[in-house]
Amino acid sequence: MVLKPIGQKSFSFWSRRLFSSILRDRYGFVAPSTLVPETGNSTSTEVNGIVKKKKKKEPYRPPSSLDMSGKKIMHSELPFDFRFSYTESNPKTKPIGLREPKYSPFGPGRLDRSWTGVCAPAVDPVLRSVELDNFNEAEKGMEDWRRKRMKILGEPPTPAERRFLVDKCQKHRTKRDGLTHNMLNDIHNNWRHAEAVRIKCLGVPTVDMKNVCDQLEEKTGGLIIHRHGGQIILYRGRHYNSKKRPVIPLMLWKPHEPVYPRLIKTVIDGLTVDETKEMRKRGLAVPALTRLGLGSLYTCDF
Repeated sequence: MVLKPIGQKSFSFWSRRLFSSILRDRYGFVAPSTLVPETGNSTSTEVNGIVKKKKKKEPYRPPSSLDMSGKKIMHSELPFDFRFSYTESNPKTKPIGLREPKYSPFGPGRLDRSWTGVCAPAVDPVLRSVELDNFNEAEKGMEDWRRKRMKILGEPPTPAERRFLVDKCQKHRTKRDGLTHNMLNDIHNNWRHAEAVRIKCLGVPTVDMKNVCDQLEEKTGGLIIHRHGGQIILYRGRHYNSKKRPVIPLMLWKPHEPVYPRLIKTVIDGLTVDETKEMRKRGLAVPALTRLGLGSLYTCDF
């Protein structure tokens, strides 16, 4: 039999137990409830004989832009169709296919417009009744938007006001996607602090600046008061009120571009595939009239 020495910690523990039992037997001492450790998660506390219940904390949930619980569906009164880019796509050109399912880039259940894979139309594309004409409804909405725009613009700025706005306006740049939908919200945010905003177009949008200017005035409701090359000064108007600005829902991601028909046809109209290949072979066999070099200019006399 091996006797182990009693350690200092075990001795203090047993002495404390013995002393507490003597107090309880002799004086009937009972520790109050505030000093007794409770096991488990307590939801109530007693203060001066009054029991107060504590509210349970909800588990932490990281914020998410896709969580629409308790949020209302956004509604925008803008009469035009929402597209990712207004300058790099032509509404008249119809796609022949989609690269992905029709997932709305505004997020599920955040907008009261349906996503067709190309745009979010202002008018429901589904014809609910034969008596209703969606085309006339869309034209009426655009006319109301133009009439409201003219009221906000008011009188055109004088030459002195134009020079002042050109010197004091803020800067904003367009990227290779041109005039995107989220840029409309950025322009209105800048109009809250300044009467005009400077937009600098870079890359592909500079090829057709007339289309960029028309889309800017139509989609934002502003007025272009100065243009030099790829730089545009967009004026908000005399009667612009930032508190009454239109609701512009933001796109959360860039949608995939649909499949459009080829610009260069593989088959000539009126010919079959074999006849087109034969014509190309004949064209390659014809001797070249002249050869062009870098930085040179050649003229041909026929």
